[in-house]
Amino acid sequence: MDTTTTPRQESSAIGDTLYVGLELSSREWRLAYATSLSGATQQVVIRAGDREQWRAALTRAKAQCGLRADAGVRSCYEAGRDGFWPHRFLEAEGVTNVVIDSSSIEVSRRARRAKTDRLDARKLLRLLLRWALGERDVWHQVHVPSPAVEAARHAPRAVSMLAKERTRWRNRIHGLLATMGVRVRIDAQLPTRLAGLVTGDGAPMPAALQTRVTLAWRLLQHVETELSAARRALRQETVAARTAAAATVRRLTTLRGIGQRFAWVLATEVCSRDLRNRREVGALTGFTSDHYRSGAMAHDQGISRAGLAQLRSLGVETAWIWVQWQPQSGLTQWFHARFGRGGPGVRRLGIVALARRLVIALWRYAREGTVPPGAVLNAGAV
Repeated sequence: MDTTTTPRQESSAIGDTLYVGLELSSREWRLAYATSLSGATQQVVIRAGDREQWRAALTRAKAQCGLRADAGVRSCYEAGRDGFWPHRFLEAEGVTNVVIDSSSIEVSRRARRAKTDRLDARKLLRLLLRWALGERDVWHQVHVPSPAVEAARHAPRAVSMLAKERTRWRNRIHGLLATMGVRVRIDAQLPTRLAGLVTGDGAPMPAALQTRVTLAWRLLQHVETELSAARRALRQETVAARTAAAATVRRLTTLRGIGQRFAWVLATEVCSRDLRNRREVGALTGFTSDHYRSGAMAHDQGISRAGLAQLRSLGVETAWIWVQWQPQSGLTQWFHARFGRGGPGVRRLGIVALARRLVIALWRYAREGTVPPGAVLNAGAV
């Protein structure tokens, strides 16, 4: 059989389109471009976000590839610290762009492999060409939010950031005092009490340590002030309900046991996305289990943890609250029937499963108005 007649040029041909793989950095963009898998790949470097250089590079690339000046352009780049402004830049230039989840890109399994911007750009280009030919499982795309949706996420994320900073500074103060065997309550009177404290061995508190603890306390006070202001602003926005996110929060908080912080995270991180079914919601939370099956071996590797970490932590916390404040709901009864008779370890595993179901039920409630079976609304809620 003659195998030399396989039409590789025909099988790898795509059409009258320029394909560009982008490797982004803070100062420059590297463009790898071609028209087909079998065609020559060429590269050029431009300043990051420079419209004139971008247009000039595309003009030269089309001429080199024998394309018309008005030929279409498709590009891709990995999601990273640049966020989505490059995507909007490219869309404004008439380019059809996709943003790629970097963790989904296939890589060599060798312990060491060559990695440069040139190789990365070429890799992205070849994946883009394969995707254009119909190989849809070469990567996972990132759904780019609208500017309004992206802006709505900053306020609840700022609250989460400040809450973490508050915990960090409190732990730092406790840690500094623990080195001297001192345990004391952190409140507004802490600086005045420091001078009268003695170490665990009965010696007076060192002046240098008092100075450092006082500095950390002042920074903690500033964080707490900013945290209170941020939480107050979110409450006011919820009451006003001028945005779609705030309206979603108002609906979610009509359920007993759902607090504003978790409701804001759900509204801006889950409900604002174009999720189509419960599987996509579960994948976003990272609560889905990863199974391992190979030959005779089969076991569960636990949850994937591939989604939003903040959503998982708040989801588990809210699941415990839900069990307490919604005892007659179907979710709570399912939890007690499945895990209620087990020990603490079994209940901790069960609460993760409940958290996944709860997030999905709340997503449906926010989207369709379907109240979770047996759930109770707050007094006065419509």
